[in-house]
Amino acid sequence: MTVSTPDALAKVPLFGGLDPAERQRFAEAARERAYPKGSVILFENDPGESLYIVRHGRVKVVLIGEDGREVILGVLGAGEHFGELSLIDQQPRSATVMAMEDSTLLILHREDFRRRVEASPAVAWSLLTELSRRLRRADEKIGGLVLLDVPGRIARLLLDFAAEGGGPTIERALTHQTIAQMIGASRETVSRATKDFQDAGWISVERRRITIADERALRRLAQLRV
Repeated sequence: MTVSTPDALAKVPLFGGLDPAERQRFAEAARERAYPKGSVILFENDPGESLYIVRHGRVKVVLIGEDGREVILGVLGAGEHFGELSLIDQQPRSATVMAMEDSTLLILHREDFRRRVEASPAVAWSLLTELSRRLRRADEKIGGLVLLDVPGRIARLLLDFAAEGGGPTIERALTHQTIAQMIGASRETVSRATKDFQDAGWISVERRRITIADERALRRLAQLRV
């Protein structure tokens, strides 16, 4: 069953607290676009003119070094969004975003979004709340990269993804390479650590779907300091 655009926006934290009439106005301003797997949605340093909302599929937010090496800043699925910073400060994009699988996105252009924000203080407050949440998560991520060893970083990443999904199973298909690019480690190191987690009975893996079997053990590991 196809979900209407207003109903899709209702699942996005930025718009979920709005009344249906206000969401309908945003839905009327939004444009839908499909991106095939592997395609670039936007490049770092592109002009920042739109807010993007993932309707279907998954995208990754990456920094690409001069040698071509990728560092994944985030993996976003349905109901998540990116590009809100450029809507506010009108600065170029701070990262590249690519489709990890065939994806459909809703796009809100700056002027349309700005008119709705100016007309509805509730939207502005939702935006501030969302930005605060992202800043806190960024602080936690930086702290983990600095203070945790590789197993601890993996444990924290898995716990964060499980918390987002509301259950022990991480529905996002995560490869060892993706995890490595998210925590700043090699794929080989991640593969060894993940096998150790499985052997210890802390996680189970089936078709790249990871289920946390011993949350307490992972939490202990995620609190270790090196």
